Amino acid sequence: MIRLFLLILLCSSNTLNAKKNHLPFKLTENLTTEMIESEYKKIGSALFSVLFWDIYNSTLYTESGKFIEGSAQQTIVFKIDYFKDITRDDLIEHTVEQWQHLKIHENEYLHFLPELAEVWPNISAGDSLTLLIQNQNSRFYFNGNFIGSIEEHSFGSLFLSIWLSPQTSQKTLRSKLLGEIK
Repeated sequence: MIRLFLLILLCSSNTLNAKKNHLPFKLTENLTTEMIESEYKKIGSALFSVLFWDIYNSTLYTESGKFIEGSAQQTIVFKIDYFKDITRDDLIEHTVEQWQHLKIHENEYLHFLPELAEVWPNISAGDSLTLLIQNQNSRFYFNGNFIGSIEEHSFGSLFLSIWLSPQTSQKTLRSKLLGEIK
């Protein structure tokens, strides 16, 4: 009788583990381009250049292929493929500069800076940094591997405002990401 009970317990444990292992990729530790492109629809893509140097290419994806500004329910993937090396400190500095350009008050972003310093790596040419916003939680992936998350709901939209706000410093890039221009 005890053996039967243990066998049933073992089988049900394996069944539970099987379900756990079949979670959607969005909750796993990896997020490859193939996974993104199979699950999401690309809205737009844009190359960011300074003078004649290409710095990065960014791509915006959602499940529907449409970006709904202010939607807390929408899952968003924002991927940046870098063509130049950039240090973590420079990434953070440029992020702050863009938030300042958008006239976002310091108290809205300063508390995120230590988290970004802990999560973001130094970037080399050929690397990618991807942000997955799902259920208002922000998860970062470096070259497809999970590197950390920011759980505060306001972070994802605050970060994306750098590129998607109507007041962005890069209006053409915004229009391309939103699929308004090809």
